[in-house]
Amino acid sequence: MRAQFVLSEIGVGLRRNLTMTFAVIVSVGLSLALFGGSLLMSDQVNQMKGYWYDKVNVSIFLCNKSDAESDPNCAKGAVTTEQKGQIKADLDKMNVVDTVLYESQDQAYKHYKEQFGDSPLASSLTPDQMQESYRIKLKDPEKYQVIASAFNGRAGVQSVQDQKGILDNLFTLLGYLNWAARGVMFVMLIVALLLIVNTVRVSAFSRRRETGIMRLVGASGFYIQAPFIMEAAVAGLIGGTIACSFLVLGQYFVIDNGVALSEKLQLINFVGWDAVLTKLPLILAASFLMPALAAFFALRKYLKV
Repeated sequence: MRAQFVLSEIGVGLRRNLTMTFAVIVSVGLSLALFGGSLLMSDQVNQMKGYWYDKVNVSIFLCNKSDAESDPNCAKGAVTTEQKGQIKADLDKMNVVDTVLYESQDQAYKHYKEQFGDSPLASSLTPDQMQESYRIKLKDPEKYQVIASAFNGRAGVQSVQDQKGILDNLFTLLGYLNWAARGVMFVMLIVALLLIVNTVRVSAFSRRRETGIMRLVGASGFYIQAPFIMEAAVAGLIGGTIACSFLVLGQYFVIDNGVALSEKLQLINFVGWDAVLTKLPLILAASFLMPALAAFFALRKYLKV
């Protein structure tokens, strides 16, 4: 099969169906950009989980005099020195515990003033109203329930709080957003496939005389189909290149430079260029194979060869 003939037929097909080809390119580009974005979002969520879960603390808040008067968990009175020592000793014996940090009432009051010094409530608080606490770093953040079951309800303990619950809510929300993006991507892929099928169908119909002549002179089925398949593949590959450009430009201008979210939101550990670059070959391969396969199966129905 002569490559020159196939290339010339591809050019003819792209020019004859210019508007539909443009629609294919745009729809493939947008759908694959969403596909790449959803993959990066998954990487981002996993990276944030690894980063933040590593910093998760479990806090055991101890009863003070105010709690003893108002909180049912502290009905036995404010925590005593012996109770604090026993809690610390029990924590040191637990295999799931990495480090334990004690925070006194004065330290808690100082930290509160640093964070909420401008609030009206801060001026009315005194150090004796603050709670002593143990801040516990776990070897495995998933083992929070071991600490909770061991110390909830113990004399002198007001509550056991896990920061992981707050992070789980955030990651659940991000997961929903990621699935929403995948849903839009799926719809866009269906639209792109339908456009590809219609484009191939119109192209085959407009060149039915040429294909009829080629059939009469004994041309093989694949020889006749090749220009149509490559026409769809080239249009898809252009769309895939556009999708890759979106991802690269988004990483460069939104994350690293321009908007520079990596500098403005330093609490978020954004994915780097390695994550972006590993997605580009996958997007390009999909942009080439998806239209080619769609065109191949469409031709089996609309082009009798």
